[in-house]
Amino acid sequence: MDRFQADDSGARALHRFAVLSACVTFCLVFVGGLVTSTGSALAVPDWPLAFGKLIPAWKGGIRFEFGHRVVAGTVVILTLILVAWAWRAERRGWVRRLAYIAFGLVVFQAILGGITVLFELPLAIAVAHAATAQAFFCIMVTIAMLTNPAWEGAELREEEPARPSLAMLAGITTAIIYIQILIGALMRHLGAGLVIPDFPLSFGHLVPPYFNEYIAVNFAHRCGALVVTAMIIWTAARVFNAHRDERPLVRTASLLLVLLACQLTLGALTIWTGRAVIPTTAHVALGAGVLATALALTLRASHLLTPALNRATPRAMEAEHVAGHGVTA
Repeated sequence: MDRFQADDSGARALHRFAVLSACVTFCLVFVGGLVTSTGSALAVPDWPLAFGKLIPAWKGGIRFEFGHRVVAGTVVILTLILVAWAWRAERRGWVRRLAYIAFGLVVFQAILGGITVLFELPLAIAVAHAATAQAFFCIMVTIAMLTNPAWEGAELREEEPARPSLAMLAGITTAIIYIQILIGALMRHLGAGLVIPDFPLSFGHLVPPYFNEYIAVNFAHRCGALVVTAMIIWTAARVFNAHRDERPLVRTASLLLVLLACQLTLGALTIWTGRAVIPTTAHVALGAGVLATALALTLRASHLLTPALNRATPRAMEAEHVAGHGVTA
């Protein structure tokens, strides 16, 4: 009995640490957005040192850029601890491998950040840096969910046949949100955030009357927001209509709708305030929150729901087939 209690206590401790690591990673996304919003990406021109020092003078944009490095270093350390802890305490090999992938990804992310500084913000590397950050955050959220001791004990429920299934629908929604975030990162690093100065119209029209590459990326981001909105509403409606008794799914879908409303509001405020630092940074960070929540819904739907057809054994299906054709001895 004591051994089981100790195992359960260790699992909960690992889960709490994974949650802490995911929360600090979210802070890293926010601080990274703050660097871009304040135009501080090259405030510290060298890497890994800062003006040839470990700790530079904290003034101007240096505060944001070096603060980003400090938080990033903290995340690297937390991820390394998480890997060691999972290797020692996590019995599921695939969860341990996910932790290894997370550590490899955060190291790769740090290298991309260094290249971004040393080569003065090359567009492809800057966008890749943002893309990797979102992927890493998703992995950390996944580990936090999977290490919850209640995860393995969840009761499975049958899902009525539907195309697509809730898990697939939520997964598609998650992928579309990720693509939308990448378009936003491209727009941000191109400096095209205000190239269309009005909202919800575009130069007073539904569709911009003329295009260049900057307007095209900006307008694509706006169109992407409509697609994301439609997909989230569709996914949430499926949950509310077909799985209203599944509280974890309903709670996650409700949170997703709330975050979507906040994200759309922040997007509008970003334009209306001329890219003021707070709404712009919050828009970047909340985008990661929307992505992670959609991912959480996908994972929960995949874990909790099983197709009704898969519950029938081959022998039972054969008996049903024989009975249906009236076969006699």
